[in-house]
Amino acid sequence: MAKKSDYFGLSRIVSLILAIIPFTAWVCGVVTRISEGKILAGVLRIIFGGWVVWVIDLVMMVLHGKIWRLF
Repeated sequence: MAKKSDYFGLSRIVSLILAIIPFTAWVCGVVTRISEGKILAGVLRIIFGGWVVWVIDLVMMVLHGKIWRLF
């Protein structure tokens, strides 16, 4: 069985594909943070979830298999 990764417990390859596409990375990032109970992080992701956060999340997903979590 494949190792579980960050987006909804999906495999690392599927999570990486979702992280590559900016819109799906933004939506998955918001939903993931809110489902973890991190409402403030989800709201901040909605407001500031632009290109910088997308690039950081993409690099972290490639290197570590997890998206970047500030809090």
